[in-house]
Amino acid sequence: MKSATAAALTALMLLLSAAVAQSTRPGQKPSVKPAPQQKAQDKSKTGVQDKDDDIPVSDQTLHLGTELVNVVFSAVDRNNHIVGDLRQEDVKVLEDGRPQTVFTFKREVNLPIRIAILIDLSGSQEFTFPQEKMAAAYFLHSIIRASSDLAAILTFREDVDLAQGLTSRIETVNRALDQIEFSRRFASTSPRNQATALYDAVYITADEILGKDEIRRSGDEANARRAIILLTDGVDNASNRKLEDAIDRAWRSGVMIYSIGIGDRFRFEGVREDVLRKMSEETGGRAYFPRNSEELLGNFRQIENEMRSQYLIAYEPSNAARDGAFRRIEVNIAGRSDVHVIHRRGYYAPLEDPKK
Repeated sequence: MKSATAAALTALMLLLSAAVAQSTRPGQKPSVKPAPQQKAQDKSKTGVQDKDDDIPVSDQTLHLGTELVNVVFSAVDRNNHIVGDLRQEDVKVLEDGRPQTVFTFKREVNLPIRIAILIDLSGSQEFTFPQEKMAAAYFLHSIIRASSDLAAILTFREDVDLAQGLTSRIETVNRALDQIEFSRRFASTSPRNQATALYDAVYITADEILGKDEIRRSGDEANARRAIILLTDGVDNASNRKLEDAIDRAWRSGVMIYSIGIGDRFRFEGVREDVLRKMSEETGGRAYFPRNSEELLGNFRQIENEMRSQYLIAYEPSNAARDGAFRRIEVNIAGRSDVHVIHRRGYYAPLEDPKK
């Protein structure tokens, strides 16, 4: 097992080296200095993509009106393969149980992406951290397009550290990842030094890094896919917020959470699968639980495939009340029991402008 893992890591390092070499020519100096680590302060304190059929594919961002609700969703079959042949007549949308009329339907391959890699640096990650860094770097190099996409890197224990703010420069992101080091804590008697504030970290990342309330965005930013790639064992023992608060903040910011449940030497003991599944499923992402470095890299590839092959639907809510209430969304595929749809579970309606 050790030899297989070592071989996989060697292969991954070679792939990553080749990828980085393509983005930085020999002798070329980095154009952006690595950002120093800074606190992200809280204001209150394997799916393989199937061949496309004749489904219309959008390679341009769709601009939606402010009164429309847009929902990005993925569809996979029982073998976890992406389903690429859905049509508008197949899709049924419910809001709070009431059928909605779909305004537009497209398979999107070019929506801008905003990604935050959020890495747990608590003790359970000590032996898996090098693999996590390499897999994350390869993933970002594969998915980020300098013309339209942005990525950020954050780490957390009892506090959240911003290693790199949102940037489209992959060499800058790689430097930030490279500079993150795992430091073991010895002879610590303070409970706070052994703490892990997972829910706070997710809340702050969704709020301060990936954006404010959806209703305040316009143009390309309104349509951008926003995702947290969370690498953790799912244990929280120090947050001021609850799991529901983190999910609620992700809803308000339009953020999907892809969880990679990983612990000491890829053991499942101590990994909170229930927490990570709930966090991901409620926000339209997915949870993965790799057992080795090969599966870890495969999970990142699945996330990349999924984010680059999603459907976008837009509808005008039949409930026109601007009351700030939470609205539940259901997306069903008629006559396709083999298809599993992955999407966010809802959104918050806008509030009436008191000035009007």
